[in-house]
Amino acid sequence: MTSVRRSNREAEPVRPTAEDAVAAAGSELIGGPAGRRALLGTSWWTPVRIIALVVIGMFALGMVQKVPCYNGGWFYGATAQYTHACYSDIPHLYAGRGFAENVVPYFHRIPGAADGMDYLEYPVLTGLFMEVASRLTPHSGSVQHQEQIYWMVNAGMLMVCAVVIAVCVSRTHRRRPWDALLVALAPALALTATVNWDLFAVALTSAGILMWSRSRPLAAGVLLGLATAAKFYPVLLLGALLVLCLRAGRLRAFGTALGGALAAWLVVNVPVMISSRGGLHLREGWLAFYTFSRDRPVDFGSLWLVVSQRSGDPLDNVNTYATLLMLLACAGIAALVLCAPRRPRLAQIAFLLVAAFVVTNKVYSPQYVLWLIPLAALARPRWRDFLVWQACEVMYFLGIWMYLAYTGSGDKHRGLPPEGYQLAVIVHVLGTLYLCALVLRDVLMPERDVVRRDGSDDPSGGVLDRAPDAFVLGEARRAAAYEGTARVEWGVRPE
Repeated sequence: MTSVRRSNREAEPVRPTAEDAVAAAGSELIGGPAGRRALLGTSWWTPVRIIALVVIGMFALGMVQKVPCYNGGWFYGATAQYTHACYSDIPHLYAGRGFAENVVPYFHRIPGAADGMDYLEYPVLTGLFMEVASRLTPHSGSVQHQEQIYWMVNAGMLMVCAVVIAVCVSRTHRRRPWDALLVALAPALALTATVNWDLFAVALTSAGILMWSRSRPLAAGVLLGLATAAKFYPVLLLGALLVLCLRAGRLRAFGTALGGALAAWLVVNVPVMISSRGGLHLREGWLAFYTFSRDRPVDFGSLWLVVSQRSGDPLDNVNTYATLLMLLACAGIAALVLCAPRRPRLAQIAFLLVAAFVVTNKVYSPQYVLWLIPLAALARPRWRDFLVWQACEVMYFLGIWMYLAYTGSGDKHRGLPPEGYQLAVIVHVLGTLYLCALVLRDVLMPERDVVRRDGSDDPSGGVLDRAPDAFVLGEARRAAAYEGTARVEWGVRPE
């Protein structure tokens, strides 16, 4: 009878209103927490469908927030798009990167780019996304009208990406579909979804995590390879898989994922990478993303900018400093994986790695928060902590636009002065580190991990889920020796 009751318990979805005080309080807006006898999932209104509709609603609200810019802020007035906090790269780059003139990214030089960019400075798959949207945009009428339609077309395509992200998060932890509401209701997602094209890479990454959770390493690798072809950060998840698979003795699965990722990345990049004119060599247009990333100086949102502004030092060696700090962070996270008393969950390590990259990088654009939102929902599904972090990100979102309004308004200085902007940057970093500290605590004290309280091990781990350890160090080695005499059943409180 005990095993039957436990199997029934494991089949039931976790109700956030039963374990999260903030979720329970928020549910009062729609009638209060679900009762013990509620027949959930027995109608058309399944969790996944509800979450998909919620994310569409929030995305639409984000589009409404851009209306002041759509109606003129992108085109008239030096700082209107900043004072209304509705800036987007999308309409500006339609003309600025030659799409209005049918320039093919990477193959054609951009004629007369105002900022000196000769070629598109985005990875290949993102460039393809931009080109597809351009082909769907009627090239008639005024350039302003074309830019408005181009933004609308991109917004429609990015809305699909947002739904994919929310659905993938909902399905990754089978017993915790409602955790995806953290993604769907994230204020920063609504505000930054159409600032740039990052949602495309985030959608591919989320789908890759879902495939890994289903023990399909090849499909996961292919999706992560495609995501890396759209944005650089997803490659960090391969590092997370490497150390976790090393500890679990699942290196063959990792090799399969790595092979799939490399093959997918090459299939996308090689046709654009190699030019046969005058002999085989790397195409200048393809290199633009990498040379731009290397040569870019200290920029908005980074702690390096705060240091530079406060000290007056341009930090010409910032690439070296940022790389060293990131390598130290990666080494520390790898040691954490191998030494933790219980193997960390994939989502926890993925979040820590991407957060380390965000904090140490020389630039932090407002939309980079999108990289972390689905990982945060999987790593630490607690509404209070998630909303504290989101509040910090919203403050930064407003801070950067008010700072640009200040610097763009001449002697009037309408907006946020440098000291205020520096404070906004520090708030963003502290908010990210706050969530990192909680995830780190859950790793070191797995009994505090809300995902594991019901007896789960690693719902997003796929082949790692409930796998015995094969290679451990330090505290993990001593914990393994202890479990040889007194086995712990996770999720069951001791008497």
